[in-house]
Amino acid sequence: MPFQNGLYYYAYHPQDKDRVPLVLIHGAGGDHLHWPVQMRRLSGFRIYALDLPGHGKSGGHGLQRIENYAQAVINWLNEMHIPKAILVGHSMGSAIALWMGIHYPQRVLGLGLLGSGPRLPVDPTLLEETGYPSTFPNTVEKIIRRSFSRSTERKLVKIAKERMLETRPSVLHGDFLACEKFNIAGQLPQISAPAMILCGEDDEMVPCRLSKQLAEGIADVDLEIIPEAGHMLMIEKPEALASQLRPFLEDLSERW
Repeated sequence: MPFQNGLYYYAYHPQDKDRVPLVLIHGAGGDHLHWPVQMRRLSGFRIYALDLPGHGKSGGHGLQRIENYAQAVINWLNEMHIPKAILVGHSMGSAIALWMGIHYPQRVLGLGLLGSGPRLPVDPTLLEETGYPSTFPNTVEKIIRRSFSRSTERKLVKIAKERMLETRPSVLHGDFLACEKFNIAGQLPQISAPAMILCGEDDEMVPCRLSKQLAEGIADVDLEIIPEAGHMLMIEKPEALASQLRPFLEDLSERW
């Protein structure tokens, strides 16, 4: 299994240096498997899907601040000798990508932002209840209920719930703390990289109004609303996601 700088990562065509590097960054309580095969094996790109510290197969603890997670990704890029990459992040992962776009613009070729916003407020009840093992299972049930469109196949919802229950409560709680603290509304003009924002029409965790606020603050940006999808749009609509992102990503590869 490939590890670098303490992080596990999935890699697709890692030896082909002619392909543009594309780094997938999962959201709160997630891991690299939250990215569907349509994204992990998107043709034409050199793709890496990370497990953030304390998540999936990566060791350590959750870092509880977006900037700390971002620094872990920067350190990983350095160890991998990747000077510049396209970053595609979901929810907390999008916050990490945005932070990197502001503070390390020279490392970011473009930003794909799913279920994102200039801030990521967390329901206070969810924030409190993720902190206790005794309330964790019921809290996961609430999170999953708000994360998927009602039109989503129940089998997919069940699998997502089972995966989230495998997350340590302290890690998910720390991730939610990181999201609650995140607010870059006043820094959006500093983002120079092209961006594409995708939001599930039925997203209750990060409503599309926040994605629209994000789009209003970035100079070079496209916003797409995915119908019949919630917060976990990459699981719910993998084909639609890949087809929406591909033209944007291919345009970026021509600038590389």
